Amino acid sequence: MNLNDLLPDGGIDALAAQLGIPREQAQRGAEALLPSVLGGMGNNATQLDAHVNTLGGPDLASNVLGNEPTQIDRGNQILGGIFGSKDGSREVADNAAQNSGLTPDLLKQMLPILVMLVAGHLTSRSGGQQGGLGGILGSVLGSLGGAGVAGAAPGGGLGGGLGGILGSVFGERR
Repeated sequence: MNLNDLLPDGGIDALAAQLGIPREQAQRGAEALLPSVLGGMGNNATQLDAHVNTLGGPDLASNVLGNEPTQIDRGNQILGGIFGSKDGSREVADNAAQNSGLTPDLLKQMLPILVMLVAGHLTSRSGGQQGGLGGILGSVLGSLGGAGVAGAAPGGGLGGGLGGILGSVFGERR
């Protein structure tokens, strides 16, 4: 499993273009943020599935990849469902900054766009299967070594559990 399995084709390039940063920085940021994003999504999969579909499902990724302005508020709504508050998102960005060398402010800007790419892409991959987003998250996480997301705390960085597995997949940066 690599970053391209979690994001749609062109996702990193769209992220870089939207933020006006080099592709390499967008990739480092995504790699640093994804363990917490996926852990939070997995911990809230039941409620998140309906929420993501209400906000557009697969169209979330299309909105980022398309020519129209990205509706960042939809990403922020998903983040609220994943981390519960802006403080949770700030903690995730602060932890990811330590692992990536990027500024927390840049990572805070990246989070809603990244979560739209991931949620939209994984929802489209679910193809209407039973369990929707939760089912595809289980499949993705299972392919990373059979680890569940229990105990994967938002903002947990690349520590043990899911973060450790994803850190090994992406090549943990310190």
